[in-house]
Amino acid sequence: MSSLVSVEGLAGVVFLVVVAVTLIGGVIATSSTRLPRAVSGLALCLIGIAGLYYFLNSPFLAAMEMLIYVGAVCVTIVFAIMLADPGADKKPGGMTAVGTAGSLGVGALFAWGLAALGTTTMWPAAAVKVNDGSVKAVGHALLTTYSFVFELISVVLLLAIIGALALARSGRDKA
Repeated sequence: MSSLVSVEGLAGVVFLVVVAVTLIGGVIATSSTRLPRAVSGLALCLIGIAGLYYFLNSPFLAAMEMLIYVGAVCVTIVFAIMLADPGADKKPGGMTAVGTAGSLGVGALFAWGLAALGTTTMWPAAAVKVNDGSVKAVGHALLTTYSFVFELISVVLLLAIIGALALARSGRDKA
């Protein structure tokens, strides 16, 4: 067992901090009743996910997570909040005690199942070369192995842009 003064022990502590940041951000994002706080929780959760990508030895993916999701998506949501009609205050319905207990039970059962699967399964060693996470390796994989998925994401983004333009054209009062 490694101590906290060793590299492995410190890496384990930093990993647990990143996991805690991700979970705390997710709880804030899902339980907040005010939209700016929910977006802040979402940004915190996505920063934690970028940290997890970095721990998975993929710094390029971590940087793209920060750039695209934290930088672009969260800012877009903030702009949508600022452009929303201020008079439309509709409170979401609260969960009942039975719904809360049921969702916590399902979540605990799911977490227990994943933990049991992870600890009891014999995982085979990777037979192929592990991607080093460099820009060259990611670009090569996107344009060879995952070219169809890459093109499909481009079409989805184009549809999202067209939808945003259609909504913006009708104006805030007519939507």
